[in-house]
Amino acid sequence: MPGTPPYALATPVFPFRALALLAGRAPLGGPRETALATLIAARLAAAAAPPASLSGAIRGARAEAARAWMTSVTLPAQARAALLKLVFASEGDDARILATAVGRVADIVSPQLDRAARVELDRLALRFAAQGSHNSFPR
Repeated sequence: MPGTPPYALATPVFPFRALALLAGRAPLGGPRETALATLIAARLAAAAAPPASLSGAIRGARAEAARAWMTSVTLPAQARAALLKLVFASEGDDARILATAVGRVADIVSPQLDRAARVELDRLALRFAAQGSHNSFPR
């Protein structure tokens, strides 16, 4: 059977596979919590841009829950601050702020990331940077 049937749904692509794998195989404690926090923050940020583009109210509720969790786990102080800034930025629509926040997180947690996970964060930052000339995402 060549190709997919015309009624078939497109296969969804998870943009943070390497981050999820890293979190799953990291040792318990700080490294795993840092990887999980990075994954959560990246997913929240990605929901601020097309094609996901969740509403501001939904992003706000998700960000509040993420902030509560991030303050309860063991994270290096510098990583926690950068991750919380990214979570806060995920509530808004300013692509430049999101690009900067993702880049900062990637720089700070990079010693704990493998190459594939770093590429995923860089790709997300570039996605926001490309929109940055418009300053915010179209709604």
